[in-house]
Amino acid sequence: MLNFVRDNKKVAQVILGLITLPFAFWGVESYVRNVSIHDDVAQVAGTKISMAEFTKALQDQQNRIRQATGGRVDAAMLDSPEIKRAVVDNLVQKQLLMTYAKKARLLISDEQLARFIASVPALQENGQFSKERYEAVIAAQNMSQQGFEYTVRQDLAVQQLLMAVGDGVITGTVAADRWLATQLEEREVSETTFKSDQYLSSVKVAPAAIQTFYDANARKFDLPEQLRAQYVVFSREQFLSQITVSDNEVKAWYDSHADRYRQPEERRASHILIPVAKDAAAGAVKEAESRAAEVLAQVRKTPGDFGKLAKQYSKDPGSADKGGDLGWFGHGMMVKPFEEAAFALKEGQISDLVRSDFGYHIIRVTGVKAAQGKPLAEVRNDIAAEIKAQGAAKKYAEIAESFSNTVYEQADSLAPAAEKFGLPVQQSGWIAKGGAAAGVLNNPKLIAALFSDDAIKNKRNTEAIEVKPAVLVAARVLEYKPAAQQPLSAVSADIEKFLARQEAAKLAAANGQALLAKLKNGEKSTNSWSTPHFVASAAAAALRPVFKADVAKLPTYVGNETPGGYAVYRISQVRPYVAQAGEPKPEVKALRNRYARAIAEEEQTAWLETLRSRYPVELNLAALEAKEK
Repeated sequence: MLNFVRDNKKVAQVILGLITLPFAFWGVESYVRNVSIHDDVAQVAGTKISMAEFTKALQDQQNRIRQATGGRVDAAMLDSPEIKRAVVDNLVQKQLLMTYAKKARLLISDEQLARFIASVPALQENGQFSKERYEAVIAAQNMSQQGFEYTVRQDLAVQQLLMAVGDGVITGTVAADRWLATQLEEREVSETTFKSDQYLSSVKVAPAAIQTFYDANARKFDLPEQLRAQYVVFSREQFLSQITVSDNEVKAWYDSHADRYRQPEERRASHILIPVAKDAAAGAVKEAESRAAEVLAQVRKTPGDFGKLAKQYSKDPGSADKGGDLGWFGHGMMVKPFEEAAFALKEGQISDLVRSDFGYHIIRVTGVKAAQGKPLAEVRNDIAAEIKAQGAAKKYAEIAESFSNTVYEQADSLAPAAEKFGLPVQQSGWIAKGGAAAGVLNNPKLIAALFSDDAIKNKRNTEAIEVKPAVLVAARVLEYKPAAQQPLSAVSADIEKFLARQEAAKLAAANGQALLAKLKNGEKSTNSWSTPHFVASAAAAALRPVFKADVAKLPTYVGNETPGGYAVYRISQVRPYVAQAGEPKPEVKALRNRYARAIAEEEQTAWLETLRSRYPVELNLAALEAKEK
């Protein structure tokens, strides 16, 4: 509730994981784009999702997958129908939420947006919002200011909706306790293993089997197009050494940016929240106020118990478990009534009742950091570096167009540009089409340019491409290999090893299953067993068969294939979970939170299905199929 705007750890991580970094608050403009009906991939309640939106979302998702896998991903998988359908589903889901938010008049105000932006650490410098960083983020994402603005407003509204649904879920105590008991029940197990490696020496792979596997899996041995390139890098950084900064310049900068080197006043506070909606009926407001007054009386009576009372009475999910602690905050990070009250109190003081849009607060200030400035000597090096960076950026901007023109106009070689701008000509290793490249070459637009007909067949330079803010790269193909299938001779040894391991795993499993059958029939075993030890279901996902086994009669035995072969487990004792009185252990508390999250996710999924039935959704599968062709 209160933490929505202030607590960027909870919200910002979600937003930044789903989209990009945000977004200007110097003049908020709408972001509207008219699209032909032929571009539509879907419509949600009459709102169109254009092919352009789909294409960008698909590219973003593909880039996320490449980054997550380090580029080791099949290009065909990235362009598969399953990926495309998932992207469309995500766009439809987001539009459903936005449609509901609009009808419910759940809008993100300019003030909320500004507070969120100011709280994002990646957009701060020395704890303060940095316009330069903001502009660099926009440039890196290749979006307009309006596009950022539109996107973050949507995602903040969506997150508010989802958080509201999730926070409103009440988990049943009985059901939660039953689930917890299954997770924390312990079973004593010992095991005997049959390792695949032990059977490798008895496996012989026939040449015919290798040939059959190669023929049946020909696509597995395809090599994509590959090339090596030479390239030059033109960047802002190369001008840094050319910039000199005098002491007078540093002093002038310090004097003209004094506010940047002042740490503003901060407060730390705890609070107890008795919630009531800002538009609640008079009776509900009066009831909440009366309840808050009762709690305040207890706080006044025993101020030392503030933390305990916050845990008992506060309904703020972000702080109640921490005794109401909200951490440190500055001006503009809390809703206005709360901020005014907190900054009017001295350390240790407790407020009267404070009414905000969230309800009634009882505030205790637990720390005060006075505003203070940093001396020039402390920030001199930082200022000099910033002046240098600005000077380098200016030179870069003045010359960048000339660099781009040179590599374009003299497209048969990179040497003229390298000589003119004093740049080394560098060479890459082999780059696979659809894969990742090293360093500055790892840019989808640049790789696409290198694999174009103009670069491969005509041997021309690529255009100068901005691979990240203030870094231009131009490249040309040195050597090219078309897509080809690896010959059997090149992969025969690998296939033989793979097939041998498959057969060894089958032998290990067969021997393990034979032993398991004997044990279940009551026969004795001469195999050696590991030392018995207790394991819990929640901490032993790999031992799931152990916790599915019928333990009405002990000992009992189960088997399971493992990455290294096959294992047989002997279950000799069961220790049920018994809840302990008092504060639960951290692992128990974590499991209860996990159960609550799972229930909340189910509730959110069900709610989204309700929205799908409430608002008409039309998918233009023909447009997607045309896109695939």
